[in-house]
Amino acid sequence: MVNETFITEFILIGLSSDPKMALLLFQLFLVLYIVILLGNLMIITVVGLDPQLHTPMYFFLSNLSILDIAYTSTIVPKMLVNLLSIKKTISFNACATQIYMYLLLGETECLLLAVMAYDRYVAICNPLRYTSIMDKAVCLRLAATSWLTGFIISIIDVYFVFRLPYCGPNMIDHFFCEATVVLRLACADISVNEIVTLVGGALVLLVPLSLILTSYAHILAVILRIHSAEGRCKTFSTCASHIAVVTLFYGTAISMYMRPRPKGLTDGKEKMVSVFYTIVTPLLNPLIYSLRNQDVKRAIWKALRAKKY
Repeated sequence: MVNETFITEFILIGLSSDPKMALLLFQLFLVLYIVILLGNLMIITVVGLDPQLHTPMYFFLSNLSILDIAYTSTIVPKMLVNLLSIKKTISFNACATQIYMYLLLGETECLLLAVMAYDRYVAICNPLRYTSIMDKAVCLRLAATSWLTGFIISIIDVYFVFRLPYCGPNMIDHFFCEATVVLRLACADISVNEIVTLVGGALVLLVPLSLILTSYAHILAVILRIHSAEGRCKTFSTCASHIAVVTLFYGTAISMYMRPRPKGLTDGKEKMVSVFYTIVTPLLNPLIYSLRNQDVKRAIWKALRAKKY
């Protein structure tokens, strides 16, 4: 038998080894993290306080904001600590937990965005039956199914990552424990894992995306039958925010996970893509929904005036 020493911690190389650049990045990402928290908490609070926003669309939007807060909180705090630390380590168990959490939250968001597209489809294509189809019980079941499915799939993903032995090296060329990057450190054949990643990406990304595209194909057909330009614009505006969020999220996620191994990107570009879907997308989500949505803006101003008086 051959003795093998299994590693107990990983070293995160991060975004920069230059102390001055690391300090600048710390300040930048700290500000962005605070804005993400405040923006998404604002959405959750406004939806909870305003009875006019107690509708399926805003219920799912609140779930999306909760996901974004949890998603960034899984990655950004540890990244901020490492930017100011000399020893940029993360324990084996903490790394496994981080992978599980960001996969759970990311996969749940994929499904939730599909549910939100279905909600828009019912609202526009079956407006007279909307309240009966999308009642409170149905909304709760759809949200719970998204969370439960993400929970189950992420367990499978993490099992296939950490069923392999890790006996060195232990340096992760990333700013967090990204599953595909951690896999490269396994001292075993990872071909099965590459297949699982590709199949899992197809199920979690392409299946919900196909449902989203199908929903919007039907919505577009309804919009084109509206005779007035004002009516078409008004109907499309209810979907524009969701389309923007879907484009941002799925575009970056597919570029990362729909390959057996991410060889097409250099390490620097791969990290930039990761920054985009872990920080920039959660940052833009509340801005997109609040700036483009008249109901949310009205509720925000209403809450601010109530606080003032």
